[in-house]
Amino acid sequence: MRKSALPLAAIALALTFLVAIPASAQDSHPFELMDVFDLEWATSPQISPDGSQVVYVRNFYDVMTDRPRSNLWLIDIASGEQRPLTSGTDNHRAPVWSPTGDRLIWVSSVDGGSQIWMRWMDTGQTARVTHLVSGPGAVSWSPDGQWISFSMFVPGSPQGIGTKVPSPPTGANWAPSPRTITRLQFRGDGAGFLPDGFRHLFVVPAEGGAPRQLTDGDFNHGGHSWSADSQSIVFSANRHEEWEYDPADSEVFELQLATGSLSQLTSRHGPDNSPQLSPDGSRILYTGNDEHYMGYDASELYVMDRDGGNSERLMPGFDRSVGAARWSADGEGIWFQYTDHGVTKVAYVPARSDAEAEIRADNLGGQSLGRPYSSGQFTVADNGSIAFTASRTNRPADVAVMIDGEESQLTWLNEDLLAYRDLGSVEEMWWESSFDGRRVQGWLVTPPGFDPNQTYPLVLEIHGGPFASYGPHFAAEIQLYAAAGNVVLYTNPRGSTSYGEEFGNLIHHNYPGQDFDDLMSGVDAVVERGFIDEDRLYVTGGSGGGVLTAWIVGHTDRFAAAVSQKPVINWYSFVLSSDATATFYKYWFPGLPWDHLDNYMERSPLHHAGNVTTPTMLLTGEADWRTPMWETEQFYTALKLQKVDTAIVRIPEASHSITSRPSNLIRKVANILTWFGKYPGESSE
Repeated sequence: MRKSALPLAAIALALTFLVAIPASAQDSHPFELMDVFDLEWATSPQISPDGSQVVYVRNFYDVMTDRPRSNLWLIDIASGEQRPLTSGTDNHRAPVWSPTGDRLIWVSSVDGGSQIWMRWMDTGQTARVTHLVSGPGAVSWSPDGQWISFSMFVPGSPQGIGTKVPSPPTGANWAPSPRTITRLQFRGDGAGFLPDGFRHLFVVPAEGGAPRQLTDGDFNHGGHSWSADSQSIVFSANRHEEWEYDPADSEVFELQLATGSLSQLTSRHGPDNSPQLSPDGSRILYTGNDEHYMGYDASELYVMDRDGGNSERLMPGFDRSVGAARWSADGEGIWFQYTDHGVTKVAYVPARSDAEAEIRADNLGGQSLGRPYSSGQFTVADNGSIAFTASRTNRPADVAVMIDGEESQLTWLNEDLLAYRDLGSVEEMWWESSFDGRRVQGWLVTPPGFDPNQTYPLVLEIHGGPFASYGPHFAAEIQLYAAAGNVVLYTNPRGSTSYGEEFGNLIHHNYPGQDFDDLMSGVDAVVERGFIDEDRLYVTGGSGGGVLTAWIVGHTDRFAAAVSQKPVINWYSFVLSSDATATFYKYWFPGLPWDHLDNYMERSPLHHAGNVTTPTMLLTGEADWRTPMWETEQFYTALKLQKVDTAIVRIPEASHSITSRPSNLIRKVANILTWFGKYPGESSE
């Protein structure tokens, strides 16, 4: 694949901008905490059906509200010219072109709430299409352009046990009514106590009007797509009676809009998701896998007849998880994305079982601003041109296109900031695990002005998940650690995705297990290079990385200090109190805690707390319902009882996604660096 620069018009504009900057303004200095507020990143690049334009979401931080904000921008691919379609500090997201490209819909928070808006591209006129009581999701056009479909939460009957109590007298000040809970999952991270109700599918006329609910029942309904004649919708949902206890067992359904009749098209045990009807209406594409109750099962591509018959798996030897699958315009092939060795790629495969995939674009990502997680989005025009989020190690996501095998980057969102910052250099490295000799991949970040003849502190930064992956992507937190003079190692130990099912399931019923060996071998490989001060080794990580940090200090004293972010400390209490109980106990463990006490306890960092001598700080959001605060508090108390130096940093109102507010990203990094600075190591004393 060839890569080209910006179109000539855009290059001239960029050069003019650079010339206008005074020379003194071009002096660089390290990336700083407050620079986080000036970062921008692209999401949802939507290429027009004719391949001539791209609409994307341009995200930024509002320093006054401490919130991420987003607007829509339009790029003319031929000239490189771009202009805003929306502006201000409201959020505008999820743009979707009409089938003919004459209109654009999106979801906007203008006037409060979230509503669907429309723009006529020839005149620039805009109008609000809906007046919904709840925010819409999964917005989609019917092929004839007459209807807009979406999902929306519908309130249901409150949970209760039938208790009758007297009402308070008028004007009385009684205590609040009790909250009665009867469902297995009653709380969600970032949402708190879950409201009573379910997500259903709706349609509304494209010119506006009353929405019509298409689905019913006490079930949530997911991804959907239209038939070519705009008469039916296919969607995925878990409508089984035991859906609470087997949440991954979704099926594919077809619903006729005229009659409301519903047909179930799949019945296997396991997830069947994201169905799409082929352009001729004869086949359905979907993703999923057979249920094996493994910690990591790769999502695979399937095609079946319209009636659910003759299902076949495409690319049976393809050992990577696929996503964002869609038919090509001619119905002859399928576009999809997958992540390999931390890098997300766009591929195309002919719609037959013996076909092999071809990579059409790579290096997607850059949408995880805090830490370097793999990510990426793409869309495809009718002529096969691709728009995607382009990733580099020194920039967040920009918009790029791939046209006839030639890549062009269309945006340079952070040149006004990062072109004048000295950033850490990112280098890929591999090593063999001391446990079994398996090769492990990581990335080494050296600070600005790095001199290999000097020695530096090393920060080992560990990803969460654990079924996730880091990659060669920009990450504000990593760059801030490097700007403070640290060498940083981040890595994908066993259990990470993007290396195949076998590698991912090396931690099956054995996490954290030998991740410890993979990580320590990585530290050894960096130390062997000769520029690391072994008295100044530090370790941190969040969620699964917080688990591993707490595990590490229970198994070695080689680190001068540690920060365990939002960890699980006691698997027994975690499984019974996290917001995804039905998943964790049956996929990550051999069964219920009381039936497998030894397995739960031996794998808990709390079980090894008596070995800890490393000064260890814990950092967790007070509204975290994925790894609740009481996990952090257990480890803190255990270390206090042993008089190990420790502290808790409690982030008010923060969920598991601590850095969803930029000030919390800044505070998080500042607290970690402060803690490490308290323990400079023997060689610095």
